[in-house]
Amino acid sequence: MLDITFVHFTHFMEAVMGVAGGPIRVVVAKPGPDGHDRAAESLARALRDAGMEVIYTGVHQTPEQIVGTAIQEDADAIGLPAHGTLFAAVVDLLRERDAADIKVFGDGVVPEADIAVLKEQGGAEIFAPGASTASIVEWLRGDARESAGA
Repeated sequence: MLDITFVHFTHFMEAVMGVAGGPIRVVVAKPGPDGHDRAAESLARALRDAGMEVIYTGVHQTPEQIVGTAIQEDADAIGLPAHGTLFAAVVDLLRERDAADIKVFGDGVVPEADIAVLKEQGGAEIFAPGASTASIVEWLRGDARESAGA
C-alpha cells in the first residue's frame, strides 16, 4: 500500500508543476474590438496542457475587466496580444490597483522596436512571431511567480 502524506503529495505536485504553491494561474485575454481569438485560444489550451490553471476571458475585454479578473482570480500572470495602448493600459491599471506583482506578457506580430517600448512600459516579456508555446510555458515556469522588481 502506498503511504502518501500531504507533505509528500505537496512536494510531488511542486515538482510536477514546476513551482511551489500549486499551478501557475494565468489570465488569457483579448482586449479591444478585434474579435480574432484563435491565437488566444491556442495559448490557453497549451498552458492548460502544461498543467497551468487558465482563466480565458474571451474577446472584446476592456483593460478594467482584464485587471479585475486577474485580481479576483489571484492570477500570477496575464497574457495579451502585444498591442501598445491596451497592453500599456493593463499594466498601468495593475500598478494603480497595487497588483503590479501580476506579470503581463504579450505575443503577436510586434515590430522589434516596439518590444523594447512595451517592456519599458512594464511588460514582463514579449514573444515575437514564431515563438513557440513551449517557450512561453518555460518563461512562465521560471518567471511568473518572481516578485515584481526582484
